[in-house]
Amino acid sequence: MAARRPMDVPRQVRVLAAARAVNQLGAFSLAFLTVMMCTVLGASMATAGAVSALFGLATIPSRLLGGRLADRLGQRRTILVGLTGCATAQLGIAAAPDLAVAAVCAVLLGLAFELYEPPSQAMIGDATEPRQRTHAYALLTTALAVGNTGAGLIADAVGHSGLRWLFVVDAASCLACALIVRLALPAGDRRPASQLQPLSPDEGLPVRIVVSPWRDPRLLAMTAAGTMFALVYMLILVALPLSLSARGLNPATAGLVMATATLTLVVTRPVLRIPLVEGSSGQVACGTGFALMAAGLAGYATAHSLVALIAPTAIWSAGNLLLSGRAFAVVTALAPPGAAARYLAVYGLSWGIATVAAPVLATQVIGSLGPAALWSGCAVLCAVMSCGQPALMRAVMRRSQVPAAPAVAACVSAQPAKGRVLRRALRARATPGQWDSAPASRAVMPQRLVRQVAGKPGRR
Repeated sequence: MAARRPMDVPRQVRVLAAARAVNQLGAFSLAFLTVMMCTVLGASMATAGAVSALFGLATIPSRLLGGRLADRLGQRRTILVGLTGCATAQLGIAAAPDLAVAAVCAVLLGLAFELYEPPSQAMIGDATEPRQRTHAYALLTTALAVGNTGAGLIADAVGHSGLRWLFVVDAASCLACALIVRLALPAGDRRPASQLQPLSPDEGLPVRIVVSPWRDPRLLAMTAAGTMFALVYMLILVALPLSLSARGLNPATAGLVMATATLTLVVTRPVLRIPLVEGSSGQVACGTGFALMAAGLAGYATAHSLVALIAPTAIWSAGNLLLSGRAFAVVTALAPPGAAARYLAVYGLSWGIATVAAPVLATQVIGSLGPAALWSGCAVLCAVMSCGQPALMRAVMRRSQVPAAPAVAACVSAQPAKGRVLRRALRARATPGQWDSAPASRAVMPQRLVRQVAGKPGRR
């Protein structure tokens, strides 16, 4: 059988990407949440803004909960829970008789909003080979971008009938996505991150391993870098209308600019099949991608007309294409077996942080220094990332290739006091975030490590 090319992703990934694109068709309703509360429910601008901020904050624990539920319930079940939860909350907003009910439903929507992201990304990681993952995640990114374009058109058509109907359409798109996932994707097995892992014969009995992403410095470094990228991307979405308005242009034309970005992302995707691009390393692609984004955003700093924005938009969108899926593929590779959802959940917090920070940063910088200062700062940050991201990826992947030192923090039941001392010593020597402090009923201390930590000579 001929080997599958990296861009030839499995059917499961294509179905999931299509389902998420359907879900994205209704996603434009959130842009009208504040407006609906003000015009329909009579809330003040400050109150509506506070409710929107609460929604954004609720999305942060939502993603972490999605990672945990994926371990406990399975990936498909968690996706279905998240989609149906979003649909229920959106219907509650659409039917809300007053501001209090709408506010509660908005917070509930935030708590369900990110549940399906970690299991979706983990499902892609499980269904693909390592060399396919970058293209698989890039396909998901492209599908979401196409869905966003359709969402804008649907919002324009439906919004004239009333803002409440936007949330009804969004709920319908969530349920349609859930139906596709339920019928077309396999249920899969529940694979908890805490499971028995056998060691080599000379290291004792199997031990219970609990993965702790928060103690993995490689993941935390990738999350910090991902936050920088997410912040730049969210600033483009949030600050572009403000920038256009500050320069005397119609803020609504931001939709046309973002449509140009989506079109570039779709049209240039075949470039990834060129052997020179397909065979390039992830470090080279990231460096080039961030350099293109820096060039495009620097063009924003000097553009004072709609026509002048088109070329910079195409440039940064081409850079975004090269970056798409790279970080997710690295994070998936870092995760131990069965822990991809939790690792991706922690990494995904970068988007939650950026979603909260971008509006504040955009309004403050544009209001105080002007649009040119904001776009110049974004260009400088991308230029720094064009050098820093490849170096980080090299360091992270080099470290991930070094086998983790065997260590557990379990104690021998016959010697509980000594076990506590040994447990503390072993935790200090262990690879960060890998081992559980389970009782002796679930794990046995490897004798070689006991001798080493306790100061006794090991077996020759």
